[in-house]
Amino acid sequence: MHIREFTEDDRDAVFRLRKVAFNGTKPSGPLLRPGSHGLLAEIDGRVAGVLGIGSYAQFYGGAAVPMGGIGGVAVDGAYRGRGIANALLDAALTTMREHGQPLSALYATVPTLYRRRGWERAGVFEWVELPMDRLLSVPKPAEPIPSRPAEKSDLPALHECYLEVARTIDGMADRRPPRFELDKVLEMDLVSVLPGPNGLRGYLTATREPGGDMGRLKVHDLIGVDVEAQLTLLASLASWAGLLEAVDLRITDPATVNLLGGTPLRYSVWTSTWMQRVVDLPAAVAARGWPRLANAAVDLEVVDDHAPWHAGLQRLVVEDGSVRVEPGGTGAVRLHARALGPWFSGAQNTHALRRAGLLEGDPADAVVLDQLTASPGTPRLADFF
Repeated sequence: MHIREFTEDDRDAVFRLRKVAFNGTKPSGPLLRPGSHGLLAEIDGRVAGVLGIGSYAQFYGGAAVPMGGIGGVAVDGAYRGRGIANALLDAALTTMREHGQPLSALYATVPTLYRRRGWERAGVFEWVELPMDRLLSVPKPAEPIPSRPAEKSDLPALHECYLEVARTIDGMADRRPPRFELDKVLEMDLVSVLPGPNGLRGYLTATREPGGDMGRLKVHDLIGVDVEAQLTLLASLASWAGLLEAVDLRITDPATVNLLGGTPLRYSVWTSTWMQRVVDLPAAVAARGWPRLANAAVDLEVVDDHAPWHAGLQRLVVEDGSVRVEPGGTGAVRLHARALGPWFSGAQNTHALRRAGLLEGDPADAVVLDQLTASPGTPRLADFF
């Protein structure tokens, strides 16, 4: 088996495998998109498996940590059972580290495959259905902000508005170019902005789609930097009463639904879970934002057969407001590879990791780990790849 990065010359072979694997139409356009690269496995000169890696970054503690987003993993049916997917994932770990991506995330259809290589569930991607009567019950803004359609000149301010909110929600992508093309936003059916004195106070993006008797309005982003902006945008959705029975809202800011929306006791939620893996623990820790704690240290033993560069004895040191990982220590707390992602994201504390068999050692020795990643909410992504 030979594994290499794919090139545009591999386009037809890669698209053929993905069409069969995911039961879709043959993709159009180039194979190599800006901000993406990928690997393929060859057997006897034939493409037997493929894997894509997108260049992203996720906010943790307010800092954008570079992340390799794994997608499009496909193996030719004639070659299954030969460990091709495992070999591609092992090669991807090395590739992501070489590309400066200390984190990786993916949406898994076969979780056991990825768990064997150190990925674990760490957050959610969600849509909710908001019935119109509930939108109508949301309080009106005290001072409605006049909205207008977005223009191309608004795109930088629109992105800054998104970042102002996203950097406060652990797990959210920073939507950096070139993987994200800001111009694509204007292709949506509805893009409205709320101007403010220093940029935008909020914006809304949506598409009108078929479904039911009156169709659906799918709201991709509802972003408001303050309560009046959020209430103004919710009121704009309520104005669709009579044309829609409900609105589908992708969760970017959970406060919109949890603190302002008039959601009933039971409501429809569509959830996809994503898995995270720490590719390079010292680099990931150095890139993340952390709360300021008193000086402390935790002696770790990292068990990771597939990322030997950070396996073994490590010390997590909290000193003078910074956090770092350096070699050494006694290994008092033993962390398996699958524990690193949910700990780093704040999705699980050390007690849950211990009950899952992913962490060992005296609970008192692990207290600092929980103090560092006490999550302000469920880690989230609002982008699918």
